Amino acid sequence: YFSSADNRTELVGYVFEPAPGTGKNVRLPAVVMLHGRGGPYSSRIAESCTAVRRQASSPCNSQTLSKRHVQWGEFWAQHGTLALLVDSFGPRGKGHGFGRHTHGSPQRDDVNERTVRPLDAMGALHYLSTRTDVDLERVMLQGWSNGASTALNVLAVQRTRMDNLRFTSALVMYPGCGTSAIADRKSYMQVPTTVLLAANDEEVSSLVCEKYLRLAKDAGAPVRWTTYEGATHGFDDPGAQRQSVHANKVARDDAFRQALMAARLQR
Repeated sequence: YFSSADNRTELVGYVFEPAPGTGKNVRLPAVVMLHGRGGPYSSRIAESCTAVRRQASSPCNSQTLSKRHVQWGEFWAQHGTLALLVDSFGPRGKGHGFGRHTHGSPQRDDVNERTVRPLDAMGALHYLSTRTDVDLERVMLQGWSNGASTALNVLAVQRTRMDNLRFTSALVMYPGCGTSAIADRKSYMQVPTTVLLAANDEEVSSLVCEKYLRLAKDAGAPVRWTTYEGATHGFDDPGAQRQSVHANKVARDDAFRQALMAARLQR
């Protein structure tokens, strides 16, 4: 449990740690993971989940995280990296997440990706700064969908922070890049950023993102991106339905390769 940088919300985080002895006497690189609009929990459980708070019984917990998030948390841990999955929704009574085509709904205002969730990301980074096992010169920010848009917003403004805490790289997967998702379309990332897009995305426009990313690159931002032909939104979901699409399987496999490359790009 740790505080959001909004100074009023106690957040819930799930930590995936490398095996004991990994990097003994050496600080570990870390990744802060930001879930999408569906929240961090299994869709079979999330519908019955509202608030997720300290000492409160809830069907949404470490045992009911979605396969996607467990997959990535374990991936990072296996590669000697501490991963922290941040639940932005549960502590605000919205652990059930949101369905498709709900962007812009008033119900999502107090968990939006422009002004609220970036503060959660910074709260997670501050929490990591209190740990003695984390190398603050190697902390990546990873986000999916709504969480990916959140990541882009964080990267655009983190240089203006008064303290010295910074994410040093980012892995951004199928974000929304329109005006309703990106708070300031004239400010860009200043750390190495890898963006993975799906050409057949049914929820957000990869073309809009490509336009935004070209503007960022032309402005000197250290960003690179890949658009997977035939892939759909959530292509890295390990579930049988998503992986029955061949393009999704190809994209998922490559996403892990790109993730390790992105980790090596950290300044």
